[in-house]
Amino acid sequence: MKKVIIIALFLSCAPILHAQKAFKPLFDGKTTKGWHSYGKKSAGAGWKVEDGVLHFDPETAKNGEGGDLVTNSEFGNFHLKLDWKVAPKSNSGIIFYVNENPSKYQNTYSTGLEMQVLDNDGHPDGKITKHRAGDLYDLIQSKSEPVKPVGEWNTAEVISKNGKLTLILNGVVVVETVLWDDNFKKLIDGSKFVGWPDFGTFKRGKIALQDHGDNVWYRNIMIKE
Repeated sequence: MKKVIIIALFLSCAPILHAQKAFKPLFDGKTTKGWHSYGKKSAGAGWKVEDGVLHFDPETAKNGEGGDLVTNSEFGNFHLKLDWKVAPKSNSGIIFYVNENPSKYQNTYSTGLEMQVLDNDGHPDGKITKHRAGDLYDLIQSKSEPVKPVGEWNTAEVISKNGKLTLILNGVVVVETVLWDDNFKKLIDGSKFVGWPDFGTFKRGKIALQDHGDNVWYRNIMIKE
């Protein structure tokens, strides 16, 4: 009887174990392997690895040693999960569906969509609707603001599957939308990105962590395709 119970418990846990194993680390906690600064071959010196954490240090990033950090790989349908925290008055972002073509697109945000990372109270962007932490930047305001105080870790998730996009902050769904349909095109037409013909159009691309010139930290970066 005990043997049957043990087997049953194992089988019931199997889907959970499989789901956990399905996530793959994008950051090994020791190096910037798998990443590089946009348009370059390696990561700029401004991106430091400290005690298992990826830190953008604006002081070290002077003289062109920064830039948005992008994955070497591209992703289509994915579930991205990571932790972030910011210093007072800091700004950054998690940008996805980036088409890395520097000769055509100067920045990651020329093509990629962004989940905002921000000190809502200390940075000027916090006063702008759709520019606060958790927002789909300049497109959709988050349903609520479960962001933690400056200096504390937040867990962000970006889930994109067959055009359905879900943004989660600290376990709370903050944005839900459908990408690439007529309604989404209307959102772009009503944003600062109107007139950018290729913005938000790519269905496969790289993931980027933004250098906005401020201190920001990322850790536990993982993805499930």
